[in-house]
Amino acid sequence: MKVLISDSMSDKCVEILKNVSGIQVDVNTKLKPEELKNIIKDYHGLVVRSATKVTKEIIDAADNLKVIGRAGTGVDNIDTNAATKRGIVVMNTPGGNTITTAEHAVSMMLSLSRKIPQATASMRKGEWEKKKFEGTEVTGKTLGILGVGNIGSVVADRAMGLKMNVIAYDPFISQEAANRLGIELVSLDDLYKKSDFISIHVPLTNETKNMVDAKAFSKMKKGVKIINCARGGIVNEKDLCGAIKSGIVSGAAFDVFEKEPTPLDNPLLQMEEVILTPHLGASTFEAQESVAIAIAEQIAEYLSKGTIRNAVNVPSVPTELLLTLGQYINLAEKLGSLQGQMLTGGIEEITVEYTGDVVNYDVASVTTSAVKGILDQVLDQYVNFVNAPFVAKERGIKVIETKSSRPTDFASSITIKVKTNAEENIVEGAIFGKRDLRIVRINKFFIDAVPEGYLLILHNYDKPGVIGNIGMLLGENNINIARLHLGREAIGGEAVSVWNIDTPLSEDALKKLLKLPNIISARVVRL
Repeated sequence: MKVLISDSMSDKCVEILKNVSGIQVDVNTKLKPEELKNIIKDYHGLVVRSATKVTKEIIDAADNLKVIGRAGTGVDNIDTNAATKRGIVVMNTPGGNTITTAEHAVSMMLSLSRKIPQATASMRKGEWEKKKFEGTEVTGKTLGILGVGNIGSVVADRAMGLKMNVIAYDPFISQEAANRLGIELVSLDDLYKKSDFISIHVPLTNETKNMVDAKAFSKMKKGVKIINCARGGIVNEKDLCGAIKSGIVSGAAFDVFEKEPTPLDNPLLQMEEVILTPHLGASTFEAQESVAIAIAEQIAEYLSKGTIRNAVNVPSVPTELLLTLGQYINLAEKLGSLQGQMLTGGIEEITVEYTGDVVNYDVASVTTSAVKGILDQVLDQYVNFVNAPFVAKERGIKVIETKSSRPTDFASSITIKVKTNAEENIVEGAIFGKRDLRIVRINKFFIDAVPEGYLLILHNYDKPGVIGNIGMLLGENNINIARLHLGREAIGGEAVSVWNIDTPLSEDALKKLLKLPNIISARVVRL
């Protein structure tokens, strides 16, 4: 077995892999995409960090590749769908960066409160400006945390150690779990209104993109300070500049940006009130060594023993069962992801119902896949096939698995019903033939849609001209339509349509679409 390490890594990673009998290790960290594509066919394992982009083209050329290991949590640089289709296991190392990222957020908050970077820059110029850099104590101040998953909860713990008053907004955590952490849960508006500091720890999704915008800033306490060590794009950078100039925001500390590396014309770089670091949240010696050791051990176990740990695209189930249920696991995760992107409110209950031939198997891994798909979209913490049931339980979410004998039009189908404190949503899926996944129902509407790529999901009144208006708007925004699937309740009643589109709609285009006649709701999801 040959393993290629294509990004800079702790020497411990190489050492561990080389000590495993039957594994040969090559280290080449300066490969261009075309060079990697030309040699990847010779390797059974690939170890990366964030620099190497493992695209579909590279995966298609990887004739012998069995596993891709990401030393870190995020797998944005790996085409996991392409890997899954080729039967390649994608592993990561969740948890290795939790403490170091949380510590970075706290460090940014303290630097912001005492203007340490600005004072350092001033002194390097030979200046001594004590009055200019008068700071703010954090003791007794209110820290508002957006998202209290793994990292957010550590930030809360450290802030309470600094004698801060900690409040949080997270619709996906139960009151019981918040009580255990010693955190007061509040509404989003109350968090904005009461917080002296706001630290962001939510994932970047369709729902959280530009979550902190001009409207949000207008609700905040004057003089608030913003810290973002989560993901770029959650805070609208243009609106942040405006909020700083108006005096609503007195300072900001950012480790992540809408575009990375950050272009020189980004106005945040020119503002004295803003502290900037180049995505250093996970960049400590301890964290990098920890994830390098973890990924080496995981890949060594998989290649030598077939043991799967921390896979993002494969559950830990016996190989023979995986051959039978693999497509159902894939379908369940896609249906769960769809649910997670459509939901409003905090999740209270998830029901996964099976009908048809699939009821004859142990479907626990399929249910876990559905839960993982949902939680992946709504939580900032890493969710995989191992911890999904635990994370759901910890957050007070009831998971119900049922096998039904009700009549169905399909050999087998999976229905996922999610109840939140605001609504109840149902999606159903089936497999056509041996591997063609389909969405066959969204709430009360029956449909035949392909769960792949970007989907524009519309709820509208069944009136003439609706489809034409939408098609024209998409054309005007240079968005190509790959497929269109329609379903309706009755002639002239309500209807639903699912549009497979090659690129997502911009926020402005989506707003225009919502203003079209007879449109009830619209959202873009990615599967």
